[in-house]
Amino acid sequence: MSMPRIVEANFIKSAQSIADSLPEDMSEVVFLGRSNVGKSSTLNGLTQRKNLAKSSATPGKTQLINFFETRYLYNDESYPVRFVDLPGFGYAKVSKSLKEVWQRNLVEFIEQRVSIRLFIHLRDARHPHAKIDDDVEAYISEFIRPDQRYLTVFTKMDKLNQKERNKLKREFPGSISVSNLKKNGYERVHREILHTIFGVGLHEEETEDAS
Repeated sequence: MSMPRIVEANFIKSAQSIADSLPEDMSEVVFLGRSNVGKSSTLNGLTQRKNLAKSSATPGKTQLINFFETRYLYNDESYPVRFVDLPGFGYAKVSKSLKEVWQRNLVEFIEQRVSIRLFIHLRDARHPHAKIDDDVEAYISEFIRPDQRYLTVFTKMDKLNQKERNKLKREFPGSISVSNLKKNGYERVHREILHTIFGVGLHEEETEDAS
């Protein structure tokens, strides 16, 4: 079975807003989630680059939009995709004025960026019904375009027992679960990315699970 894999992944630049972002000349996958959800670890795990995305010791400190250009190899074909790491949301220790600017910049980017094809919303499997995550999902559903897709990915699955994992699957059908500790679940994410953007990658039976 041919497995999609990332053969190149490079940090390109950081931006404060859509105004100083890269040109919209490549399909983009946006990663968003609460502070401390494991976003950097997930990006590093997906790209198999240990320090591609820098995790901050202080949640919410990384306040820039970070761009990474990646290239997939799948069935001997090359597929370029840009990953976009958005600042973590929901952390209180940001000054009010900065938070207002930060949120306005993010809102403009999320709503107006034409090259976004896939929103990957990372949620902590231990807190699957956090209100802020529900609010973000509802917010994106208000403006998501027909050529865009929204995907829920649960992190920290290794913290759950089997009963809790089964319950999560029932409550969130269509979601993907990953464990950055055990390196599980990545292939399903890769296949969803390739299928959403290029229409390839999902025709083979998927057996991997974050168990």
